[in-house]
Amino acid sequence: IRWLRDNLQMIKTAAESETLAEGVSNTAGVYFVPAFSGLFAPHWRDDARGVIVGLTLAARREHIVRATLEAVCFQTREVLEAMSKDSGVHPHSLRVDGGMTANKLLLRLQADLLGLSILRHDMAETTALGAAFAAGLAVGVYASLEDIEALHESRIQTFEP
Repeated sequence: IRWLRDNLQMIKTAAESETLAEGVSNTAGVYFVPAFSGLFAPHWRDDARGVIVGLTLAARREHIVRATLEAVCFQTREVLEAMSKDSGVHPHSLRVDGGMTANKLLLRLQADLLGLSILRHDMAETTALGAAFAAGLAVGVYASLEDIEALHESRIQTFEP
């Protein structure tokens, strides 16, 4: 998304990616592989490069933006499938955080592609929240993990496939 904004100047803000991508119902056959520095897990190909394919005269920036969001979802699916294959553990849901989780379309696409519930806390950066909860648990602010869970479960939005 940053590349679309800063390098191609297709969008002015990251939030605009959601609005544009929602303006079309599909990618019109446009696919994007964001391998700017190679393909990472699970492919590990440092010689791979990014590519946009499927461009026709009918393709608009909305299709390219939507293809970019879908590419993020496909990358996540590949990593999750590799983790499941290696561990034998198959998740029933996926908890997400970070700046991109502000994009509701991205989370709906991810839920559909994975066939899993996607759980997003209303605080985008939950790493710091988790550290605070752990510290609180260590010093007795919270009596148990259940106490912490009860505090924040109501602040989670779920995106279903």
